[in-house]
Formats: sequence, C-alpha cells, structure tokens
Amino acid sequence: MTAQLVESRLDPKNAVADIIHPAGEPWMLEIRKGQVLRIIDLEGNQAVDTIFYSAADPSERYSLTRTIAAQGSLYLGAGSKLMSSKGNALLTIVADTCGRHDTLGGACASESNTVRYALEKRYMHSCRDNYLLAIAHDERGLDKRDVVSNINFFMNVPVTEDGRLTFEDGISGAGKYVEMRAEMDIVALISNCPQLNNPCNGYNPTAVRYLIWDRKE
Repeated sequence: MTAQLVESRLDPKNAVADIIHPAGEPWMLEIRKGQVLRIIDLEGNQAVDTIFYSAADPSERYSLTRTIAAQGSLYLGAGSKLMSSKGNALLTIVADTCGRHDTLGGACASESNTVRYALEKRYMHSCRDNYLLAIAHDERGLDKRDVVSNINFFMNVPVTEDGRLTFEDGISGAGKYVEMRAEMDIVALISNCPQLNNPCNGYNPTAVRYLIWDRKE
C-alpha cells in the first residue's frame, strides 16, 4: 500500500544548503534540530540508503524495530516518525511525493552481492563499503559496529505472502522527494546506492539532491 502523498510548501530558493550527491558515493550531513531536509530523486528509481545518529551521542541511532513499532507499518511515508535506539524521535517525515520507503531491505554489501548474485560480484562497490569509507574519514569516532540497519528511501521491497522480501522496480520518479524535520541535532550517514544487480536503481545509479531549510524562528 502506498501512503498518502503530501507536497511541501517550502521554496527551494530559501534553502540554506543545496547539495548534489553523485551516484554511488557516500556522504555525511549534519542537520540541526528544527531544520528540514529534503531528499530529491533527480532521475527516478534511485535508492538512498540512510542511517541517522544523534549528533550529541552517536550511540543513539536509528532503530528499525522501534520505527516499525511506532508506525505499525513496514513502510515509511508522510507522518512517519523515525525512532532512535532509545525510543526518541530523530526525525518526522513532513512531506512525501513518493509514497513508500523501505525499512527491511538493508544495505548491499560484498557478502550479499556474492550470495544473491554471483561470486564475481563480491568486489563490486556497495553501500556498506560507502558507509565504512565515510566514517573512516569522520572525526566522531564511529566504526563498523555503528553501521546498523538503514532506511532505503525511494526503494520498493514488497513482502510476499510467505514472508519473503523481493526487490522490485521503484515506485519513485524523476523529481519526487521525501522531506523530514529533525527533532534533535542529528548526523545522516548516506550511501547513494551503487547497486547494479537488482532493479532498486533501475540498473543505472543516478545522482540525488539535498535541500536544507533552517527552522522557523
């Protein structure tokens, strides 16, 4: 089921940050409490694998199980609260023109590429590689133990009647976006997914765009 679509009233001309994130690359963003982050799927059908941390205490981070329980749903959309490992709201989705975002598919890795596809796929670039590369160059002291379950914005991972996950063509499109308000100072660890072996990126990873607005005083 696709959630209700909600458009934003924010004007890109008033954004305090406008960032293009190249296809297949990692990125880390700091977002202050009250700021709004918009992630734009520029060309459509691009998975954006994201983990959120409390900026004050990175040991408090996005929790898949608490987020699913808070929504009573496996999928995220407008109105969803992204919950932390301590049961606090990290962000709230305030606008969404895609309609569904995955919580279960996880991040691609060399191991999963090998198991799902073929032995020779082991050395292909992956989201887990991106995460490890980003935190290796960061000063917050994060390490591979801090790479937890992630959200896959714009990704379509239906659950079958027998409880299996399937990776399907995305329901997103060029220019669709998801917009979130930070409920605390946070850090976003993002991999603009490089996966070439399933339809999550339409077999052609593309750039995405981030806009950030300051909180209203």
